[in-house]
Amino acid sequence: MEWIKAKVKKINIWNNNLFSIILKAKINNFIAGQFVRLTTLKSKNNIRRAYSYVNSPNNKNLEFYIVKINSGNLSNELYNLKKNDYILITKESFGFFTLNEIPKCKNLWMFSTGTAIGPYLSILQYKKNLTFFKNLILVHAVKFIKDLSYLILINNLKKKYKNKLKVILIVSREKSNISILGRIPKLISNGVIEKKTNIKINKKNDHIMLCGNPNMIIETQKLLKKKYNMKKNLRRIPGNITIENYWKNIIIKENL
Repeated sequence: MEWIKAKVKKINIWNNNLFSIILKAKINNFIAGQFVRLTTLKSKNNIRRAYSYVNSPNNKNLEFYIVKINSGNLSNELYNLKKNDYILITKESFGFFTLNEIPKCKNLWMFSTGTAIGPYLSILQYKKNLTFFKNLILVHAVKFIKDLSYLILINNLKKKYKNKLKVILIVSREKSNISILGRIPKLISNGVIEKKTNIKINKKNDHIMLCGNPNMIIETQKLLKKKYNMKKNLRRIPGNITIENYWKNIIIKENL
């Protein structure tokens, strides 16, 4: 694995726990939905973490959406970086959470919690390989309204895609006139999300992408298998559910 230096162009501090880092580095080409590994030059215990791109592959500003873990080492180091500082990034990108791994279908559902919206924003900003989908449904869940960091970008994407992109915002701990209250598994189970989008989930027409909190992924995947008879998408055996697993390791390892 080859590591190269990346220069910090900007740090966006969204709130006490969420921030985005924008880097400049001569990395190899990547596919929307993939991730890289980051570390600081003075990282304690040589800690390295995986983070998905927020930016489109044709945007040279490399952007990553990160949650600051209070007891975490690397996330706090990244949070405290300043413009023109240097960190390390892998030259190659990784992962199969990409559109070229998904069977053709009518409706593409993109479910995320927290910072896991990153790969979807990269995919939607890139636009390529989305033409054969009739509907794109982005479902983003957070704890509080203040955690909807990319709301302006999401609204701009809605305008660009027009009726093709449907967005459902979910907030679990407070009510809002721009979101619905609850958690993803429950809102699928009780039919609220289908009602809001006016699209019925069907294994024949739909593919589900899941990225975010490990518990959400586990619960939602079980629900989709039981309620809709969906199957996990594997490279050798196509299915209806594609999940991103690396996110789990970020939180677990950061708390060690």
